[in-house]
Amino acid sequence: MYAVCVTFKIHPGQMQEFLPLMVSNARTSRDEEAGCQMFDVCVRGDEVFLYEVYDDRAAFDLHLTSSHFRTFDAKVAHMVASKQVAMFDEVIR
Repeated sequence: MYAVCVTFKIHPGQMQEFLPLMVSNARTSRDEEAGCQMFDVCVRGDEVFLYEVYDDRAAFDLHLTSSHFRTFDAKVAHMVASKQVAMFDEVIR
């Protein structure tokens, strides 16, 4: 399995618009992408933390090319103050 952790810092006043788009992206990923095993959205103040688990790197790469992800990414670009991404090649359960 392959894990991706993303931390967004959202511009002030943008969380109310950002969060529904983020949750929709996560749900669509889980429901429509066969390789997406988990996609959790965590919120603290103006930060949003994502924990995503995919079958492998190829499944994550497919996620990045999906129309729902590209649409989400374009809609939220102006709302994001910063974004940090960490990828992990192995998930041990």
